[in-house]
Amino acid sequence: MPSLLRDRPASSAEMLAVFDDAALLRAALDFEAALARAEAAEHIIPPAAAEAIARVCASADFDVPMLADAAAHAGALAIPLVELLRARVAEIDGGAADFVHFASTSQDVADTALMLQARAGAALIRRDGEALADALAALAERHAETPMLARTLMQGALPITFGLRVANWLLGVDGALARFEREAVLAIRLQLGGPAGSLGELTAAVVERVAADLQLPAPLLPWHARREALAGLASALAIVTGAVGKIARDVALMAQNEVGEALEPRVAGRGGSSAMAGKRNPTGCQVALSAAARAPGLCAGILTALPQEQERGLGGWQADAPALAALFELTHGALKAMRPVIEDLEVDRDAMARNLEHAARGRAGQRAGDLVRLALSDRRKSAR
Repeated sequence: MPSLLRDRPASSAEMLAVFDDAALLRAALDFEAALARAEAAEHIIPPAAAEAIARVCASADFDVPMLADAAAHAGALAIPLVELLRARVAEIDGGAADFVHFASTSQDVADTALMLQARAGAALIRRDGEALADALAALAERHAETPMLARTLMQGALPITFGLRVANWLLGVDGALARFEREAVLAIRLQLGGPAGSLGELTAAVVERVAADLQLPAPLLPWHARREALAGLASALAIVTGAVGKIARDVALMAQNEVGEALEPRVAGRGGSSAMAGKRNPTGCQVALSAAARAPGLCAGILTALPQEQERGLGGWQADAPALAALFELTHGALKAMRPVIEDLEVDRDAMARNLEHAARGRAGQRAGDLVRLALSDRRKSAR
């Protein structure tokens, strides 16, 4: 079973629920029910069989650990799941059992279930990404004229304003979210092609009906061994995580005792130390930076699996689902961790002024504030 003690600190309860066993099983059953309804509508299977299949899919309650063991033995979840469905359907209508999963293949179930989960996950990324961006815009506006020392190559450089630094954080997040939106549109779609990706006994009309039933776009062709869109979605998630990680890195550096320019908000029971009382650790930054460290490797695994064999690959597509699920979980964990940090960030203007004066770099010019206002104005225009 998944480890909540390991996974929950890195993600959110909402996103973990999107990709948990119950959600995966529900998505797979929704696919099987939609397939049966579409095939009945196109006179491929009897309507009575579709009704029995849909009824069992709506009410099925399976032993998840047993099903997981059976999937490990069989090599794919669809094999034991379809066997169990046929047994349940046979109890209602013996003749209908033969039409469960008719003309489909295990990868159709796996990929479509993943896409249904990805659609739900994308909604959470969109919601909390926009909330973080709004918080960044408000912070940039508040500190458009707050002078501070810029740092290049980790050393003091020229005067800027804190608002300018935050505006760059904002543009990074906005750009990453826009990329994610584009890639999600391209990637999140139905998979239905039958055993060889040539539809077989299925028809294009069945594909359209299943797509409409599940509210997923229908693909031009089955994409069993063509995974570039999924790789693009994975890359976009990793980029969002990296953009959030950039903010976390800067805030953590500003929170060092020797710098003291900004601190995460005080929250009871958060950011303390098990060994040193009174320590104030940047815990939100820690979550985001950990996610940013893990995301590239997960993304690389999906990219590595792109050269898949012929019409359906061996080992490549099977690696995609756990990696993509983990990317969604980490990205959302980073967004959820950094939003309250930015919303209630404790900014020490005096420390910024002292550090600037100590470096003897002069005063921040008007240009920095103008750049902040330009960035915010452009963002408001884009929102319209």
